[in-house]
Amino acid sequence: MINPDFLLSFLLASFLMAVAPGPSNAFLMAQTFANGRKAGMQSAFGFALGGVVHTFFAVVGLSAILKASETAYASVQYAGAAYLCYLGFMMLKGTFMPPSCEQSDKPHVTTNKNKNVMFQAMMTEVLNPKVALFFIAFIPQFVDPSLSSATFQLAFFGLLYPIFAFPIDCTYIYFGDKIAQFFRNHPNSQLWIDRFTGIVFIALAINLLL
Repeated sequence: MINPDFLLSFLLASFLMAVAPGPSNAFLMAQTFANGRKAGMQSAFGFALGGVVHTFFAVVGLSAILKASETAYASVQYAGAAYLCYLGFMMLKGTFMPPSCEQSDKPHVTTNKNKNVMFQAMMTEVLNPKVALFFIAFIPQFVDPSLSSATFQLAFFGLLYPIFAFPIDCTYIYFGDKIAQFFRNHPNSQLWIDRFTGIVFIALAINLLL
């Protein structure tokens, strides 16, 4: 069972945290700007899957290891930053390469761009130690020790958060796509959108390290 009062408090706090702009929102908007609404939706699904992974880690106690060990925390932090830098540099590299004949077919290029977006978003979420600490510092506050198993309550709230946050992410994606459509209608706009996206990824990596 779940305490109804705790559940209401959790939903309110989760709404405020999901709406507040953050690194995940920046990633969503960057992908939407660069590759369209479909890529944004794939990013949202990827973040939701990352939340499921973190819930599993928190329930089995792996997240507690990150909290207790500075070495483990730093290792995951550097891995996450390196992954974001890799995505950013690859995006920037593509904008400085001369277009080939195959790239002249825009739908083909878009398909390739969107191919691994969900996996990229999921790995970005999984390799962010701050998210792991969020799950073991935020969610346990809503566990009622007088009710059923604490493990069940942790799993319930942990899985509820990405489900609850997903429609809010979709709202960001919708308006981000509307803004991006304006730029896509202008010559060379996609080139600068891609460069902006690459810079955002690198900035997120720096933010993760700091």
